[in-house]
Amino acid sequence: MKNILSNKIKTAFVAVAMIGATSCEVTDLQPANIIPDAEAFADANRVNAAVLGIYEAAQRGFYLGAVQRGYPFGAASTQQGDMRGEDMYNDQLFYEITYTNGQNPNTANNNGQWISLYRMINRANIVIENLDIALEAGAITQEQRDGYLGEALFLRALAHHELVIYFSRPYSDDPSAMGIPYRTFPINDVSRVAEGEAVGRGTVQGVYDQLLEDLDAAEGLLSPDGNAFRATQGAAIALKARIKLHMEDWNGVLTEYNKIAGDYAVTADPLEPFRNGTSSDNIFSFENTEASNAGVNGALATMYGNPANGARGLVKISPLIWRADFWHPEDLRRTDETTEGEGMVSSGPLGIFTYKYTDASTYSDPTVIIRFSEIVLAAAEAQARLSPTIPSASAITLLNSVRDRALPASVPSYTALDFLNTDALIEAIINERRIEFLAEGRRWPDIHRLSGEGRMAGIPDKAASRSVNNLDFYTTDREILLDHSLEYSDDLFIWPIPLEEILTNTSNPLPQNPGYSG
Repeated sequence: MKNILSNKIKTAFVAVAMIGATSCEVTDLQPANIIPDAEAFADANRVNAAVLGIYEAAQRGFYLGAVQRGYPFGAASTQQGDMRGEDMYNDQLFYEITYTNGQNPNTANNNGQWISLYRMINRANIVIENLDIALEAGAITQEQRDGYLGEALFLRALAHHELVIYFSRPYSDDPSAMGIPYRTFPINDVSRVAEGEAVGRGTVQGVYDQLLEDLDAAEGLLSPDGNAFRATQGAAIALKARIKLHMEDWNGVLTEYNKIAGDYAVTADPLEPFRNGTSSDNIFSFENTEASNAGVNGALATMYGNPANGARGLVKISPLIWRADFWHPEDLRRTDETTEGEGMVSSGPLGIFTYKYTDASTYSDPTVIIRFSEIVLAAAEAQARLSPTIPSASAITLLNSVRDRALPASVPSYTALDFLNTDALIEAIINERRIEFLAEGRRWPDIHRLSGEGRMAGIPDKAASRSVNNLDFYTTDREILLDHSLEYSDDLFIWPIPLEEILTNTSNPLPQNPGYSG
């Protein structure tokens, strides 16, 4: 069994491919399957390449023994976040298991996400362990060491948070529930396998404590300068705001928002963040280029795009949200490129697809991870939560800053008179999140935290898989068949720990989530 685990070091845990990689481009990397030798951190170029290797492991991850599949932060994981919810629609077989809540401990999609995230984490930990060695050897300066350490800590936290919202119950329900292993050291040698096996699941509280510890450190180390394709101080702060929203730390959300409110801005055109990856709204994204991307099965444009535009069209917008009464028909986020020449959606005979992602030939659309719009709406929700008796004027102002720029001047802004109470305002903010982040994989994190709180009952009804096959489901009142809801109390609400992960740990097997064998 030790031999199995030692082989896993080169796959699931993964190492750093950096030998001879000296470019400063995030995507100019060798294949991610080489464990570093003593020379890996010998000079500044190689150290930089090692850091870029973490980004590469995130950009195109591991699936059934191969890379370039869209895990852990590509189209595959984005679709996982959308397919757990009701606002995007499953049209083919690829994500039907996720859409219909049919997962088990051997489900390839879920296991691929788990393996890829820990692979990415291991690369971050390899870098973290070696930075001080490189500094003492004179390979890098103190300033370089601090910046690289901040990036690695940020990326480690990003990956662990993704894990805890899929494989553990929400913080908003029970912080003492089982968490996920938070790995803070690398497994890059057989001698460290036993130490790695000993890292248990701990609690959700423990995971969130370590997330904040990593991000507080990253905030102090990272520069505020840079662009969205490498972690900055603003990215660490924004991720903390996201995490504190899950913790229901409303004052904490506002603290983080106020730190960056003057550094970013919601773009006047809601389409701009997807056409200009370094816009004022883009806080952090993973870069793809023609030369380095997650391939046809890991590219956002091919998975989400209209087949009429050369895409595969696996996932489209659900008619449930398209016909929702809270989505104004004149909203710019409904603009159709097939009739307007540009827009955020693309319609065809089979339905309506997102047009946030357009490059279905060279797969260069970035994977947007955190936008300022998200932090603004998080702050709006926090303000609303802190004013339980009267709808908060500050929350309404923040909500309007996202909503109004997508609506014509003839549509009035929200005022306090539009909301019967604070609950109605919170619901409007959540609905705005559903519209603004449609096809960005953000629906599941909201379902997770809101169900834990009791605001949602679990996963809502969805349009029945592969039943929406005509545009008139969107443009008429044609009946939509509903299915695939899941109560929060159901064991299937969270995913199982991969069976392979449990079986290969002989000394301290991870306890499985309730309801799953293994």
